[in-house]
Amino acid sequence: MRVLVVEDERLLADSVAEGLRRLSMAVDVCYDGRQAMERVGVHGYDVVVLDRDLPLVHGDQVCGALLEQGGQARVLMLTAAADVMDRVAGLGLGADDYLTKPFVFAELVARVQALGRRARPALPPVLERGDVVLDLPRHQASRAGRFLSLSPKEFAVLEVLMRAEGAVVSAEELLEKAWDEHADPFTNAVRVAMMTLRRKLGEPQVIETVPGAGYRFGV
Repeated sequence: MRVLVVEDERLLADSVAEGLRRLSMAVDVCYDGRQAMERVGVHGYDVVVLDRDLPLVHGDQVCGALLEQGGQARVLMLTAAADVMDRVAGLGLGADDYLTKPFVFAELVARVQALGRRARPALPPVLERGDVVLDLPRHQASRAGRFLSLSPKEFAVLEVLMRAEGAVVSAEELLEKAWDEHADPFTNAVRVAMMTLRRKLGEPQVIETVPGAGYRFGV
């Protein structure tokens, strides 16, 4: 899942981003509305965690721009205001959900995961392909009942491949969905992650390499 965190309190923004990355999400961060407008015009995000009271460009304008784009990104709006009418106004602008600061991180995660499921074609929270099971809420993976100790990046790559339901996924698409904006497109990160993931999945191999095209989960 690709997430953009937009929050002018840098410590809060960085903490949220780091926590989401530990859950295998690809997370970009920006600290003002102008940066947010630039990012959403370039990257396809599943969820945008958006502070309403932003410098340079107000969060309401960012939310409106996302709505005009008509993309799949879902918006979780953050605000320090607890007033009901303020929340209603935010939802009226096109936000999909609302969270008042201060918040419990576990609740933010649950809301981001729920919005992420709404941003894509409906799939169950537990993915099963053959004997491979990916439990997204629990962040656990197993094969034939054997627990798989995956790194956050390996988990993210496996999720993208399993969500594709047999379609070929290019290395570029994997970089877009499982890495953040700082990923070097010329790096061998995808190849290395694929190598270690295949080793952990064991035999028989379930991830196929499609020459010149990418990778496919073959079960």
